[in-house]
This record gives sequence, structure tokens and C-alpha cells, in this order.
Amino acid sequence: MKSEPNSYSIKDLQRDKTAFWDGVRNYQARNFMINDMKIGDKALFYHSNAKPSGVTGLATVCKKAEPDLTALDKKSIYYDPKATKKNPRWKAVTVRFVQAFEKTLSIQELRQEKALRNMSLLKTGQRLSVLPITKAEYEHIVKMAKKSYV
Repeated sequence: MKSEPNSYSIKDLQRDKTAFWDGVRNYQARNFMINDMKIGDKALFYHSNAKPSGVTGLATVCKKAEPDLTALDKKSIYYDPKATKKNPRWKAVTVRFVQAFEKTLSIQELRQEKALRNMSLLKTGQRLSVLPITKAEYEHIVKMAKKSYV
């Protein structure tokens, strides 16, 4: 799950304990949250547009996708004039903080790992704020983070 740190960072999630992943305005990313993300699923927290961009921590899904009501709020930057109370169009999961990494695992470091060569995040042009990863990719990144603590 990607977020820009000046918008919502892993430290913000650590402070808040949980966060509704609102503001996603891409149908494919929304559909991942609706159709694929279940309570208890693990997530990597990724800072985009950061120096460096990379994985900064872990979260878990604690609530299934529900309507993102920011789409109905005319004052919200996430307002969608096509959204209605009957058809809010956008949904999002709620995530719970698990862990902040001591050091960001940069996208450059991730790209150097053979085990991650097929990871969607690392494909050219990938801009989605929510992407699926495999269990093996998740575990590999967690191991990389543990090594960086030593």
C-alpha cells in the first residue's frame, strides 16, 4: 500500500494505530481492496515520492472495504461528483499498524533482489496505490528489513 509521506506516513499510522485507506481513485486499486483484501491480510507500507522511496513498515487489514465517503464530500480533495449515497463508487479497507522499519528499504534495494524480479511494484510504469504481492515477496521483504536492523 503506497502513500506519500507528506500526505500520510508510516509514523502517522503508528500514531493513529488504524487508518481508513481513503482517497484511492483508481478502479483497479479499489477493486483489489474490495475483492482481494480480507481481514488479517498483511500489507507492506510503501512511501512514494520520498527520498528514498521504499518500504517503510508493515500493516494488516483490520476491516473489509467500506464506502469511502470522502467521495461525497464537496470540500474533500477526493470528492467525486459521480458518487452518490446509493452508489458511492469508491471503497477502502481499514489497516492497523504493525511495525515501522528502522530503515526504509529503497526501491533500488528491492530491484537488486532476484526473488522480487516479478513483483508488480517494480514493473515500469506501476503507479497504483494498492497492489497485490505474493506471500513469498512479502516474506522476502520482511527478511530484508530484519537484516537491515543488524
